[in-house]
Amino acid sequence: MTIHPTAIVEDGAQLGADCVIHAYAIVTLHCVLGEGAVVHPFAVVGGDTPGLSFDPVTRSGVRIGARTVIREHVTIHRATKADSWTEVGAGCFLMVSCHVAHDCRLADKVIMANAVLLAGHVQIGEGVFVGGGAAVHQFGRIGEGAMIGGLARAARDVPPFTMITERDEVVGLNVVGLRRRGLPRQTVEELKRAFRAVNVSVGNMRELAADALASGDYSSAEARRYLEFFRDGRRG
Repeated sequence: MTIHPTAIVEDGAQLGADCVIHAYAIVTLHCVLGEGAVVHPFAVVGGDTPGLSFDPVTRSGVRIGARTVIREHVTIHRATKADSWTEVGAGCFLMVSCHVAHDCRLADKVIMANAVLLAGHVQIGEGVFVGGGAAVHQFGRIGEGAMIGGLARAARDVPPFTMITERDEVVGLNVVGLRRRGLPRQTVEELKRAFRAVNVSVGNMRELAADALASGDYSSAEARRYLEFFRDGRRG
């Protein structure tokens, strides 16, 4: 473990083996960092949420997964409820000036480019890439393998393996991301059919996804997870 001069690690914080806390970074007592996590200068991990009704004595915290890198000026707020956590998974990369608000949950291998803003209670699936300056509305869900374009605004849920730009504009599947995951051709073809079933037809998207699932035409786990995503969520 390496803690550089002028870094602040409050008494009570838990740091795993091989963590690196750079100069002028702040890790509060509410934090648990996995092994190999890195916090760069001027980042603040575990700060209080700025909500007007938040009580600072609340016993909540932030969990950071192993080997996650938190770059300069990133802020990650702790959860609002007692015994709850804001969570960032393993192998994530949060670039300069990103903000992760209270009660967010990021799965493993999430990459957020500079100045991404996540409002409270956002959930992000594994392997998501969020472009610079993008913003995600509170309680939003970003499905696994999705890509959010730079400066995009996600006011609604983003299904797995898709790409969005501008304001909630779905432009298609994240084909490059699918290729990098090494998915079989049959799986990619099923995802394409599932995407068309929900986005091309006229009707309620939840019902269309449910009908597609019930058809039995989708055997791959990825295609089924894509269709199941539409059953839940609060943002539409």
